[in-house]
Amino acid sequence: MTTEKPRAEKVAAVEEVAGKLASADAVIVTEYRGMKVGQLGGLRRTLRDAGAEYKVYKNTLARRGAEQAGVDGLDELLVGPTGLAFVQGDAAAVAKALKDAAKTNPLLVLKGGVMSGRAMSAKDVEALADLPSRDVLLAQLAGAFQAPLTKMAGLLQALPRNFAYGLKALIDQQSAA
Repeated sequence: MTTEKPRAEKVAAVEEVAGKLASADAVIVTEYRGMKVGQLGGLRRTLRDAGAEYKVYKNTLARRGAEQAGVDGLDELLVGPTGLAFVQGDAAAVAKALKDAAKTNPLLVLKGGVMSGRAMSAKDVEALADLPSRDVLLAQLAGAFQAPLTKMAGLLQALPRNFAYGLKALIDQQSAA
């Protein structure tokens, strides 16, 4: 029995997948069966603008790369023509871009993914897409912090103002008598 040494380009592809998986904040897996090259190019541009890189690898090489990177939960998703969106940053924005692209192109199917070491189903990815963007969430958080502070500032202003009104009323009362 002879054991063949894997070809250099396959080893390089596995290492590339492993490196991208290790450095990504999230990975979203899609099926692109039937999409034309131009459509895939447009999808790549859209995802690049959202903070992701969309790549297509052979499923066996992607599985080996995931195994090498220690990422669980991708094996069952790597079936058929599969594209991987490697997310750097806001995973919700990338999921939203993929969901919007899938609405306009029914050949693009969200299959699931991995985020923070946890496997996500297609429904999880859609729920992630429905979240407000990171900027909106930060603005909502800032508003939640600001509201009690604004109330406190109003109360602190009212204390000396009411004291001044009371003092003026007392002075007016004394001068009238």
